Amino acid sequence: MKQIAVLTSGGDAPGMNAAIRAVTRSALDQGMTVYGVSQGWQGLVEGQFRPLNARDVGGIIQVGGTFLGTARSAEFREESGRS
Repeated sequence: MKQIAVLTSGGDAPGMNAAIRAVTRSALDQGMTVYGVSQGWQGLVEGQFRPLNARDVGGIIQVGGTFLGTARSAEFREESGRS
């Protein structure tokens, strides 16, 4: 595996930024390219990807919620949206 994407879904919750940071830094340590998906499943459907590096996730661990944003997606509920 050379690339991964991370997204957050549902409502904001404490610890989401810490999880994004951990996933990103672990993947970077393994030599992977990491992309953040803005606005959860809706961003996945719309292709809202951005590269993440260690600086992008620095300083977010103490902030609640998710810096990527989160949203549900009506399109993703349908097979055509998931395609």
